[in-house]
Amino acid sequence: MSLNETVSAERIHIGFFGRRNAGKSSLVNAVTGQALSVVSDVKGTTTDPVKKAMELLPLGPVLIIDTPGFDDEGALGEKRVQKAKEILGKTDIAILAVDATLGVSAEDEALLALFRERNLPYLLVCTKADLARPDVPDALFVSSVTGEGIEALKNRLGDFAKTVRKDKKILADLVSPGDVVVLVIPIDESAPKGRLILPQQQVLRELLDVGCIPVCCQPETLPNTLSALQSPPRLVVTDSQAFKAVAAMVPESVALTSFSILFARYKGELAQLMAGAERLSRLRDGDRVLISEGCTHHRQCNDIGTVKLPNMIRKLSGAAPEFSFTSGGEFPEDLTEYALVVHCGGCMLTETEMRRRLSVLREANVPVVNYGVAIAAMTGILPRATAVFR
Repeated sequence: MSLNETVSAERIHIGFFGRRNAGKSSLVNAVTGQALSVVSDVKGTTTDPVKKAMELLPLGPVLIIDTPGFDDEGALGEKRVQKAKEILGKTDIAILAVDATLGVSAEDEALLALFRERNLPYLLVCTKADLARPDVPDALFVSSVTGEGIEALKNRLGDFAKTVRKDKKILADLVSPGDVVVLVIPIDESAPKGRLILPQQQVLRELLDVGCIPVCCQPETLPNTLSALQSPPRLVVTDSQAFKAVAAMVPESVALTSFSILFARYKGELAQLMAGAERLSRLRDGDRVLISEGCTHHRQCNDIGTVKLPNMIRKLSGAAPEFSFTSGGEFPEDLTEYALVVHCGGCMLTETEMRRRLSVLREANVPVVNYGVAIAAMTGILPRATAVFR
């Protein structure tokens, strides 16, 4: 996969924040070299986040995001501010744009406090430097009109390369060149037409990059696939929904895991998710359970999140919990009402966003488990599905 083909969730997210009319949009246009955002003297011109994928060396593939003003007002303004907060949750590097003609405001100070609270790398940038130059310590002065400071800003962003660049691997540390790895990929009513889903694509590509020999099949053809191999595979990776059937077909001597569990380790805290699985069997009538997906898609009649998992949880616990559902960027700020959160693998979320959600759940003392870990636990094969990581 080339840098230009890097999926959004794997790009370094650079968010531009600040008050209305602070010069964020002009700054984004100057950094990207394109008229990406609409620029106007009217406050609140940017009403929704605007995104641009590009390469910024030495950071590599990045996603530049222009956000609405943090000081927007009114009912609609509050919704815009909430959108900006959602972007902040998935940001790897923050840019605070401060209007040099006005100086640092209380809203700017609040944003800086948020950056520090989240240990978020950030730069304080004073825009409109051609009009004013206030005494702001540690600020970088730029002008989108004259171009002053734009190249310096890009260089300063590049300085973060060592701390934020995403060089983690999904499973490359578990295999060696020449290893045969079987990927079990169900093609059913929930599979997208004509393509593989993102976790399958990423695992397949990483195996090829490592020099492994990936073999893809459906659950029904797995026995014939294993018989056709001259020797047992190094690893079998399956879709979580086929876990039970696949585990019965794969010899105990062969390592087995799922795409979802791989992503639990890759983007989150596997130990936290495994601990959360213990709550599944202890749910009681009326307990509130949140099932959260990081992507949005058309739900089928036998959807994993809204149908299959709730049914499995009811059967395991023998109880009737109350289920709530969120998708995409939605994630409740107050989680204390939930007895358990069941999250997807997070393939469409950045590592920053996934870890932020897990951190919020830890602070709220709410157990969390992801789809793959939950299904492995409920089918009794979680120890086997995670043994490959020990």
